Amino acid sequence: MAHINLLPWRAERRKVRQREFFMQLGTAALAAIGVMLLWWFWMDMRIDNQNDRNTYLQDQIKQVDARLAKIQDLEKVRAQLLARKQIIEQLQANRAQMVHLFDELVKTVPGSVRLTSIKQNGDQMVLGGVSQSNASVAEYMRNIEASPWMGQSDLSKTENSHDASRMPYSFGLTVALSKPKDDSAAAQGAGAPASSGTSAAPVTPMQQPKPATVTQPPATAPAPVKPSAAPVKGGAR
Repeated sequence: MAHINLLPWRAERRKVRQREFFMQLGTAALAAIGVMLLWWFWMDMRIDNQNDRNTYLQDQIKQVDARLAKIQDLEKVRAQLLARKQIIEQLQANRAQMVHLFDELVKTVPGSVRLTSIKQNGDQMVLGGVSQSNASVAEYMRNIEASPWMGQSDLSKTENSHDASRMPYSFGLTVALSKPKDDSAAAQGAGAPASSGTSAAPVTPMQQPKPATVTQPPATAPAPVKPSAAPVKGGAR
């Protein structure tokens, strides 16, 4: 006799398969959630690590900025010291120049010219004054160009006030300053002839009186005594 299963086995099998499907789906969901959690923790760790590195870099940048600020301050102090040093060296170099310059100003000014203003601007000097005529100004310019401490002179203005004063002409000059290269050699050369002239002057008077005092007194002293006694005796006899 054939055995016939009249129970709803297909429905039970469908339930089993659905149960297995949901179990697999839950397992996959749990695995996905676990992977997502792991990925989130890993990214969080990387973000924290990068934040720590950024903080360290910012601290180092602040320290470097502070050092750069100190270096800039030192550079400013160094520049100020170098500027002071250059000014001091320039003053020391121009100390003798000013003495010679004022000396040359006195020597080069003619009698018909009078200076009213003197202004120095670097290697140039601006002179203002009055004169009797334009010829006096031209003579003054020639004297300036012949000076070893002053160079080319440019006439900036000349005006005639047409008044009754002794010096009716007013003028302005721009003079380029210069330094003679052979200043020390010229000083030595000027000192050598002066010393030779002073040494030659006492030598000649010292040599001349010696023969005069040595030869003349012994010859003249006994000579007039003897002939003066002889004629006196002869005349008395």
